[in-house]
Order: sequence, then C-alpha cells, then structure tokens
Amino acid sequence: MTGFPDDRTSRHKAAMARGFWVVLGAVSLVLGLIGVVLPVLPTTPFILLAAFAFSRGSPRLHAWLEGHARFGPVITDWRANGAIAPRHKILAVGMMAATLAASILFAVATVVLVIQTLCMAGAALFVLTRPNGSG
Repeated sequence: MTGFPDDRTSRHKAAMARGFWVVLGAVSLVLGLIGVVLPVLPTTPFILLAAFAFSRGSPRLHAWLEGHARFGPVITDWRANGAIAPRHKILAVGMMAATLAASILFAVATVVLVIQTLCMAGAALFVLTRPNGSG
C-alpha cells in the first residue's frame, strides 16, 4: 500500500462526467430540433441547454453548435446579453397561448389549467422581459 492517488480512477470519473454532458447535450439538441417542427415543444431553451452541456463535455460539439447558421446567433445573443429575438419571443408566447387554449378546448381539469396558466404566465413574463436580440 503506497498511498499513491489512482490516476485511472480520476481519469475514469472525468470521462464519465464528459459523457454525461455530451449525452445531456445530445438529448437537448434532439428535443430542440423536434421543437422546430412541433410547436408545443420550445426550441430555444433546449438549444441553450445543449450549448451549455456541450461546453462542459465536448469542445468540438460546442464549437459546431455555436457556428451553426440557425442556432449560433441564438446562443451568441443569449450569452452576450441574455437576449431573445423578438420573433422568438412572439413564437414562444404564442405557442404557450395555443397550448393553453388547446387545454381549455379539451376540458383539462381545472386544477391542471390553473397550474398550467401560472407556469406559462411565469415563463411568458421571463421571455418578454429579456432584452431583444437579433435573429
């Protein structure tokens, strides 16, 4: 028993952490891409989460996402100013309103509607109070 630190253990832990961040980034990116075509699922938060996760797990994937023609400006605006483009704000709030309207139309339980309304109102307030970005 020499008491030397086990480098293999620390390298293994670092590799597992990088793997976790890459998987989280990939799942977030896929959800964001689904959100492009499925209006009920938001795109921007998932793309921002993917960028954050890739920055922790894969510099190559992070650089690719930041350089992406569609998603790069959103990430840059958010990082620089906490900004969201006005068209993305309109889309986000519009989708929240449409989802709430659909819930009312499908006669979702009142308690669920109240919770949904409070959560969406909070999310809409957050989105609308961010600075306006480009894109």
